[in-house]
Amino acid sequence: MLAHEALLQLSSPPVFVSVLLCALLGTLLQFRGRRKANSIKLKRKTGDCARTENVVGSLGNLDHAPARRRVRATFQKELEKLNHPFFQESLEGVKVEEFFKFNSRGVEVFTRSWMPESGLFKALVFICHGYGDTCTFFFEGIARKLAKSGYVVFGMDYPGFGLTSGLHCYVPSFDRLVDDVIENYSNIKGQPEFKRLPCFLFGESMGGAVALKAHLKEPNAWDGAVLVAPMCKIAADMYPPRLLVQILIVLSYFFPRAKLVPEKNLADLAFRDVEKRHQTAYNVVAYKDRPRLKTALELLRATDEISSRLQEVSWPLLILHGERDVVTDPSVSKALHKQARSTDKTLHIYENAWHSVLEGEPDDVILQAFNDIRSWLDSHSNLITRD
Repeated sequence: MLAHEALLQLSSPPVFVSVLLCALLGTLLQFRGRRKANSIKLKRKTGDCARTENVVGSLGNLDHAPARRRVRATFQKELEKLNHPFFQESLEGVKVEEFFKFNSRGVEVFTRSWMPESGLFKALVFICHGYGDTCTFFFEGIARKLAKSGYVVFGMDYPGFGLTSGLHCYVPSFDRLVDDVIENYSNIKGQPEFKRLPCFLFGESMGGAVALKAHLKEPNAWDGAVLVAPMCKIAADMYPPRLLVQILIVLSYFFPRAKLVPEKNLADLAFRDVEKRHQTAYNVVAYKDRPRLKTALELLRATDEISSRLQEVSWPLLILHGERDVVTDPSVSKALHKQARSTDKTLHIYENAWHSVLEGEPDDVILQAFNDIRSWLDSHSNLITRD
């Protein structure tokens, strides 16, 4: 461990770390942008970039949950004014509740639910949101539409994300995060009024990794999953060199909460529709700062583990992915679809679509993807009965 020894011998580690980190991340970003010879190159115009401070102004320090909750309350009414098919979805016929509850680790977890007011339920759908998201923004409209279609939908913010307590976007253990999700959703689906209902996980991007890891931990706990652009494997041509990974491990040991050098705004890479790209600024409690060292390492480890266990995936599976996604490569979803042991698996690749198939595409693509999800849920809910 030469890097470890060198770090200990330095009289002024922070200076060394800042220089090394710049070199490390510069190389990582080069690998992130690397593509095969026949890959698609995307161009961005400066004026098309999504910058929160240019839309909603400075939000202050959102490292801790109380500040995030105050900001959310301030901007909550602004969402319904946005020109997006999900934000324009009314609450008519939908009963919405939200609550905070301390879990077994003492974390105050935020949960929100959407239920058909009719009381006629087809199944339970549990949301696992992505890295730069929460359960209270775009998923709000998705959940409303699903509830109007007869589904009981629950969403939670992970510890450190959105309205749940914890340092903003700090993931000291991905395993522990998944355990928190399993605990919360298992308690809900175990309630008497829900016990006989089929239950599905709905994971997007990093949430896809959360859902898959939950399945690998408890293979028989869920009746299937919808995965949108899941983060379950890093394409071979984008994986960072082993030396850089080792450096990241060492740095994260000493400075786990430290934020890395700036990366390109995620919305600029994920949202094809420029107007919708700018709407991400109103997702005020989502993390938009530089990724923390330990978080980056945990996500890398999680994808390594999941990618080595794709053949263990055995539940009914619907996978959706944009053809031109550069955040999670479509080859990742193709590998999952090919290697998963499940005999009931469906893959949809949407032509010309980017990463955020359900949020950042033209309306017709968004609605097509949603209809594909609803049709799959309808067909699989009817297949499952409980005594």
